Amino acid sequence: MAYNSIILRLEMNHALVNFGDVASTISKAGGDITSIDVIRPGQETSVRDITVHVADHVEAQVVESLKQLEGIQLINVSDRTFLVHLGGKISVQPNLPIKNRDDLSRVYTPGVARVSTAIHENPEKAYSLTIKRNTVAVVTDGTAVLGLGDIGPHAAAPVMEGKAMLFKQLAGVDAFPICLDTKDTESIISTIKAISPIFGGINLEDISSPRCFEIETRLADELDIPIFHDDQHGTAIVVIAGLLNALKVVGKRMDQVRIVVNGIGAAGVSICKMLLAAGVKRLVPVDRDGAIVRGGTYPYPMWSWLAEQPQVEDQPGSLKEVIRDADVFIGVSRGNLLTAEDVMSMTPDRIVFAMANPNPEIDPEAALPIVRVFATGRSDYPNQINNVLVFPGIFRGALDCRARRINEPMKLAAARAIAAVVSGTELNEQYIIPSIFNEQVVTKVRHAVIEAAILTGVARRIPPDFR
Repeated sequence: MAYNSIILRLEMNHALVNFGDVASTISKAGGDITSIDVIRPGQETSVRDITVHVADHVEAQVVESLKQLEGIQLINVSDRTFLVHLGGKISVQPNLPIKNRDDLSRVYTPGVARVSTAIHENPEKAYSLTIKRNTVAVVTDGTAVLGLGDIGPHAAAPVMEGKAMLFKQLAGVDAFPICLDTKDTESIISTIKAISPIFGGINLEDISSPRCFEIETRLADELDIPIFHDDQHGTAIVVIAGLLNALKVVGKRMDQVRIVVNGIGAAGVSICKMLLAAGVKRLVPVDRDGAIVRGGTYPYPMWSWLAEQPQVEDQPGSLKEVIRDADVFIGVSRGNLLTAEDVMSMTPDRIVFAMANPNPEIDPEAALPIVRVFATGRSDYPNQINNVLVFPGIFRGALDCRARRINEPMKLAAARAIAAVVSGTELNEQYIIPSIFNEQVVTKVRHAVIEAAILTGVARRIPPDFR
């Protein structure tokens, strides 16, 4: 259930109504008053702003109930979520003021010509003399936004702005949203290549499958800066982090468990690849037509790749069939696919990561009593699998060591770093993943990513704290 805060500005006629009537009306309609501000006091009338916490589906009911209350004039209804988006959520600020002609001559003409010439003679100096060293493009075509699907580049902009805010607040990375008005794979690739000189990295976001695979692969091969499709790899990294800790809780090993992954799109494929890299020996990828089996023939290249892996099982079957005797279920598909009976057919000490949003693959209330460890993509249940744990730290590390790319060892290192934030004394069924506001996350992920980049030869710079 989604909740929101609304601000109701209303004028009260004191002869006809008192605040107790207002509070009672809001409560009966399903709202919860969180704050009251008197805007204009008076003997006969007064104007107040009332902030109400309310479920989305009863918001209209709260508003309508107040309109019907005698002695109340509803002046305005403001949605606090919309208010924070007014005029956009990010801006560009200079690092130093321009106060006189001397300042102007150094930051612009004629002094800037010397800097441009130095970069022309040695392009690597762009990292030290421009914003390239700390700037990431957050690029989308708006075709796979959150749980909204193909809503286009204009509607995707608020999501990309939010991502840019998180980059800056959590890791000090300057990020800028780039929303492309094209769905053509070649156009997207060529556009990103054309704008890449000013950016130190590219975060691909909300681009639909299977185009996202080719876009990321081509850009990683054709550019010398890190390319990261967060919907694929961010999700996979947090899943692996959570699974590492969940397995500790239940006392099982990665190379011993049988894992079913449902939903073999962008995130599902990346999860499968990382599971294999982490040492899984028994893997069952499942899509809507059933299990992808070893030796099978499939229309998508990544499915075919999975079918070639020796760890992938060779027995076909539907999700309800193959989930029997599984130790772990990981869902990145759609809601309400499983029942309690299906989950009960898994082995004891079940681990279920049901991450479809807003409705998980199994109702949490049905799953929680019968599983040992349960995780979702939602914030209203324990163990939220959230990409925000990954992308700030992984790009902080990649930028600091000027990595040419983000490879599998760097991703696995990030997953292990996130898992390590949860100490042995803290670890339990309800706490396998740290909070996104835990300050250790970015620090540990950055360090692990740089270390892996150096060891695998993709780092072009050794940061001072590694010398």
